[in-house]
Amino acid sequence: MTLVEARDYSLTGPESLLAHERGLANSEWFQPVVDPTTMRSLQVRTNSRAARDVLLWLGLIVLFGVLAFMALGTWWAVPAFLAYGALIGGASDSRWHECGHGTAFKAGWANEIIYHFASFNLLRGPTVWRWSHYRHHTDTIIVGRDAEIVFPRPPSVPRTAFVFTHLEGGTKMFARLVRHAFGRIEDDVRDFVPAGEIRRVKWEARVAVGITAAVAVWSVAIGSIVPLLFIGLPSIYGAWLVVFFGITQHAGMREDVLDHRLNSRTVLMNPIFRFLYLNMNYHVEHHIFPSVPYHALPELHAELRGQLAEPLPSTWAAYREIWTTLARQHNDPTYEIPLDIPVVEDAARKPIDVGERNWVHAPDDAFDFGAADALHVGELRRVDIDERTYVVCRLTDTEVAVADGLCTHQNVHLCDGAIIDGAIECPKHNGRSDARTGSPVRRPVREPLGVYDVAIVDGRIVSKLVRTNDHVMSHAESGESHE
Repeated sequence: MTLVEARDYSLTGPESLLAHERGLANSEWFQPVVDPTTMRSLQVRTNSRAARDVLLWLGLIVLFGVLAFMALGTWWAVPAFLAYGALIGGASDSRWHECGHGTAFKAGWANEIIYHFASFNLLRGPTVWRWSHYRHHTDTIIVGRDAEIVFPRPPSVPRTAFVFTHLEGGTKMFARLVRHAFGRIEDDVRDFVPAGEIRRVKWEARVAVGITAAVAVWSVAIGSIVPLLFIGLPSIYGAWLVVFFGITQHAGMREDVLDHRLNSRTVLMNPIFRFLYLNMNYHVEHHIFPSVPYHALPELHAELRGQLAEPLPSTWAAYREIWTTLARQHNDPTYEIPLDIPVVEDAARKPIDVGERNWVHAPDDAFDFGAADALHVGELRRVDIDERTYVVCRLTDTEVAVADGLCTHQNVHLCDGAIIDGAIECPKHNGRSDARTGSPVRRPVREPLGVYDVAIVDGRIVSKLVRTNDHVMSHAESGESHE
């Protein structure tokens, strides 16, 4: 084995400081070129598609649950419970993921219901894992910043095989829930969960631990493990499916790079796997554009394919690459997978060019943001004025809005996001701010977005950039909850 000093993968150690010093924390990432009209069409969410897929998933859970119950006492119970557990403790992961991003359903309440149901199935505290995943998207596979790095280097080959049992991972996750239920919050968790959310973390853990404990008492009372086989244990014995799919995402890929084409993996999978995994096999595409819902990822893949590395042709090919890479990194932690990444000339972020300089002054000291007809409903336009960035939003045929152009969560350009139900959605973490009032309406956004006067005059969008929502309080100040 090549002697390389082991790195500290915790979020509160020296690697975190080093990531900041190297400009890797909260940084800008590679962005491919996509036609804005095409991107808007890909970002459309619907309730019907998500409802169909969720109902099918829940129907399969009920079906195999009934079959498992009827087969109790026979060997047929083994495959029935394996399928039931995989659907509960495994396929919940992709539902948790998409609903956590708020992209599965158009209706926010539906996303939240499925998100919390799936979180319980996976032994995940909803708030802890929501913020952990926000960090994962902000600093993907950045050592000292990303809490979701599965295989620290050098990877252990025996542990890689053992992880499929989920005995280690599942017991650690439940132990963390117990600690949180008793108010013991780790430093790593406090690093990415806002202080105002810690109380929520504790109560969510108490509910999850309370339900599991009640089922355990039930099992003891009747002298049978059957209740736990249906509620609680599927999170352990069914979680192999989480691992089976999840390892394909980043295992063996590069650390500390600001290009998702280098640290994430896209794998072409069969239709059954894609249903169970909700198209998360298009993982490079998802990390670059997390505002695109799962059902549109195949189209996004086709749109971006010439700008990305070639996807692996099958799950088997992915695992062949993963096992080979982890074995080599066990002996040489500096080994990297050779990748052929296309050069994309216009990939850097830049202001949207609408064919005119739309930040010149209009009459009466107003700013002219261009022709209203050139901005379609649902379209966002970036405008830079005197080192400030704004975003112009076309909400309806007759209504536009102007707001600060950087998300108050982590200064991401909102022009690359989407308009969802009158709110501006950040393209990086799917947080939302009301386009009219600036109020935060979906986590992780907590501070209000500045909004400004705007009018359509003689077919032009004009504004004096007078802020109109100074009275709006932040979520933390108001104490109110939002989606």
